[in-house]
This record gives sequence, C-alpha cells and structure tokens, in this order.
Amino acid sequence: MSLLQNKKIILGISGGIAAYKCAELTRRLTEQGAQVRVVMTSAAKAFITPLTMQAVSGNPVSDDLLDPAAEAAMGHIELAKWADLILITPASADLMARLAQGMANDLLTTLCLASAAPTVISPAMNQQMWAAPATQRNLEQLKKDGRFIIGPGVGEQACGDVGAGRMLEPAQIIEYLPAFFLPQVLQGTKVVITAGPTQEAIDPVRYISNHSSGKMGYALAQAASWLGAQVTLVSGPTNLVPPQNCECIAIKSTEQMLSACQQVSQQANIFIACAAVADYKAASIESHKIKKTQHQLNLQLTKNPDILATIAQQVDKPFSVGFAAETQDVARYAKDKMQRKNLDMIIANDVSNQQIGFNSEQNAVTVYWPDGELDFAAEDKSTLAIKLLQLIAKQYTQQTQ
Repeated sequence: MSLLQNKKIILGISGGIAAYKCAELTRRLTEQGAQVRVVMTSAAKAFITPLTMQAVSGNPVSDDLLDPAAEAAMGHIELAKWADLILITPASADLMARLAQGMANDLLTTLCLASAAPTVISPAMNQQMWAAPATQRNLEQLKKDGRFIIGPGVGEQACGDVGAGRMLEPAQIIEYLPAFFLPQVLQGTKVVITAGPTQEAIDPVRYISNHSSGKMGYALAQAASWLGAQVTLVSGPTNLVPPQNCECIAIKSTEQMLSACQQVSQQANIFIACAAVADYKAASIESHKIKKTQHQLNLQLTKNPDILATIAQQVDKPFSVGFAAETQDVARYAKDKMQRKNLDMIIANDVSNQQIGFNSEQNAVTVYWPDGELDFAAEDKSTLAIKLLQLIAKQYTQQTQ
C-alpha cells in the first residue's frame, strides 16, 4: 500500500511556466491514493486552467479568498484544517517573498498561515531570480519558519538560461513526500548502505558478477532518508536511479567498495551491507581480450576482502547490519555469519525462491539479532525497507542508550 494512501494534500500552484507539470503531479498523487485539493493563485491561472486541475484532481479548484459561497462557512479555515500536507509547486519568487513576510493577501498564503500541516515548497524560477540576494534571504527565512524546501533542479530553463531554478519533476517531488508521514526515528543519524553487485574484471571486456539488481539496497536507502537519516549509498553497477536526498558513490569492484566504505563509515552511526559482492576475483587481469582458441579456459581466482567483517570489526564500529542470501539452511548460516563477523543484526532471505530472489519486486526475510528474531512476510521491497529500518532504529537506539 502506498504511504500516500488517504493522505489529504493541498497542492498550491503559483504563477510560472512549470505550472503545466502540476497536472501530471496531481495524477500521480491520486494514483497513489492521495486526496488532492488544488489551490491556485491568479497568476497560476495564466499558465494552466482551473478546469484542467479540477479534471485531474476530481475536486473543485479553489482560487478566491473572498468567494462568498465558500466563506459563508469560513471555507479557507476548513480547508486549512482539512490538510495533512500543503505542497506548493511551482513556488515563484513572488510567492516565496510573500510567505516569508507572513502575508495573507490571497487564498494560498492565507491557508499556509492558518494550517498546522507541514508546508513543502518546491521553487521554480529563472536562475538569476533564484540567485538574487532577496530570494536567498526569503529562502532562509522560510527555513527558519519551519517550511520545507525541496529543489530546485538544475538545467535548461524555458527562457533559455541554464542553471538552478527548474521545478523538480513530479516523480522527484513525490519521492520526498512520504517522509512527512513517517516518524523520524533516524533523525540525526548517519547511515551507510551498500547495494547492487560488484564486477571483477577478467580482461578488458569480461568480468565476474552476480544477479543482484540493487533494488533492496536502493529501497533501504530511500527508506532511511524518509525516516530522517543522512544517507550515503555505496553502489555497484545497477540500472536504478539513486533516491533523492542520498549521496551516492558509484563503484565497480569489491576493493573499490571496501575503500569507499572504510572512508564513509568512519562517521556513520549505522552500516548496512546489502550489496551482493563477488567473493572471488581473478588472480590476474589480462591486459588484452582473451581469445577463444581452446575448448577450455582455466581461471585462477583469489578471495576478495570481506567488506562487512572489516567494518564490523573496527574498534569504534558503527551498528553493523548484514544480509545473508542463502539457498538452504538459512537460519543456521545466517546466525553463524552474524557471530563470525561481529554483527549487531543480520537479515536473511532464501534466494532459491524466485518470487523473492534476485531481481524480484518483493522480498521476505527473517531478521536475527543476539537476543531476538522477527519474520517479515513477502511484500514489496519499499514497504519492507521501511519496516526493516524501523526495527534497526529501535535496536540501535536501545544499544546506544
């Protein structure tokens, strides 16, 4: 089930060419089960019509603070109380200035003052307007007032300029929203997560790897960010886009992953090794492509360093969590791995089950720690990741108290 299911969201639209993206944003929000009420400024209606927004949201559009019919029942106050979240995008320089000064001279700014719901602002404007000292002062004031700022993006703008000021794409915006509906149990923590496979070169065109898609590790990184953590994702080669608000370090080999993890884990509170690293590598890498001249090719392999054990056996180690992808006797192998590698917790799954193995959208796991265990039935990896991170946060907090 979507984390936005039945959430009541006011979508505030101010004047800007990026307003056209709000139709797609609204459609995506409603697909995830959110209830969307659209509020438009006068300038916004010059770029996209209220009729369009009414059609995609399924609700009448509000655009007038002094609408006699609505205000007979104090409509703006009722709407302010209705909202679980106020999302303003595109937020123009003018709207940001008025919000920063606490003005209430239209329906949208009035709602922001009258509502106790979190206000999320996604700016969109010309790059020079974004960089202007006045806009930056207003930005800092909005942050001090407890408003949440996401974006803007960087790239080519409608005017032809290139720089910061683009409205984030609808999918990017939606990635941020679940954090406002989840307890921030990882607030103030630094979490390092490894994901994906590693690749060990044999020659310039061939390598040793495995079937890991990286989906579970990326889901954990997204969930950790939603729960308030500062996240670093160390990832082997995947086809996935790193989550918003996460630092991503791209690597190929196991040794490269170890080097990156040793560096970033020094300041980490929690280290989660979800990557499916290659246990072995070629003893020597050929400088040229190996030619197919014989019926057999004998490769000499040598063992790779153990990333998880290396991090978990440091004197001042972070709370260390491993994964055990097994095909038989899962519990025994997982518990043995936890003990051998000095782990605080291990997450075990049976990858022989193709419904929950590599590349699948779902996973089912059993989590073990020194004095407990917990089963998680099969469900989508994003939902499972949130539950796993909440359990990890609980155990980490108990250990550090």
